[in-house]
Amino acid sequence: MQIFLARNNVQAGPYNLDQLNIMLTSGEVTLDDLVWHEGLDKWQRIGDLTGNQQIYRPTNITSTSTVVANDSIINNVTIFPEDSETKAPSKSQDGKKISIDRLYGKPESKPNTKVDMTSNRQHASGNMSLKKPNAGKNATTKDVVVGDVILAPIMSRILATAINALMYLLAIFPLVLALSKMDVDYTKFQNIQNMDAAYQYSLTLMEAIPSGTLMMSQVLVFGLFALQLIFITLRGQSLGKVITGIRVVDQTTHRLPSFIKLIGTRTLMLFIIYNLLFSFTSFLGFVVIAIHYYMASRSPENIGWHDKLAKTLVVKADSSQLVKHPK
Repeated sequence: MQIFLARNNVQAGPYNLDQLNIMLTSGEVTLDDLVWHEGLDKWQRIGDLTGNQQIYRPTNITSTSTVVANDSIINNVTIFPEDSETKAPSKSQDGKKISIDRLYGKPESKPNTKVDMTSNRQHASGNMSLKKPNAGKNATTKDVVVGDVILAPIMSRILATAINALMYLLAIFPLVLALSKMDVDYTKFQNIQNMDAAYQYSLTLMEAIPSGTLMMSQVLVFGLFALQLIFITLRGQSLGKVITGIRVVDQTTHRLPSFIKLIGTRTLMLFIIYNLLFSFTSFLGFVVIAIHYYMASRSPENIGWHDKLAKTLVVKADSSQLVKHPK
């Protein structure tokens, strides 16, 4: 499928569907831009076709690379004067596509360019990359770039989880230290069929712990949870992710996910699931964590079951991710 774009009476293209969706996700193409392809009877606003979503899924359209563009429709917008002599209005005299920068009316900052001082435009010798500069400029050869974000390495994610676990252990350390000085019968916690007896025994242990130690541990634990929730809500980062420089973003917009995804699904629901798993046996909890990271390591976008559940990605943190996606 050949897709043409237009903005401010200036046309660019053709692009394929994957290129269009990458540009929509990165913000290079906005929902107010115009689009035309075979099957549309006129230029239409992209947002009207996508339902104001940052992804376009055309329906009942035959995708083929041999479709000939309808010149009577695509010529309804002005093209650059030097392009008008060519048969295809989307190409320049040297036969190359008009870049997305020219669609925006911006100078194309590529090497070996010639500047036209009369029109204040630069003519690049090659096609422009569709990835946003801020995604590629800090990427290394080992990084995986998706749209305008760099995926977080699996080891960074594991390290962030380990840091969060270490902080939790430090918060309950006064409580653990007090329990270590008591004669605790751990067999009472192993009988799953008699959870009521285990609960009553735990209350007895809590009453035997000095009130000062118990209060200190409660303050540390609730303080840690409150701090984690604040950072997750405002920045999409637990404290472990802040230290490792990674962040949770929405799979579609590559910006902060909704409050429900961040707190409801990815924080509270996971906390309940792992709390239940570790209450039965620590081994089962670690196995489920290992499965999550194994799935992420096998996925092209590092998506584990946590990410599938919440429809999120874990990426290298960038300040642009905190800005709301343009509507």
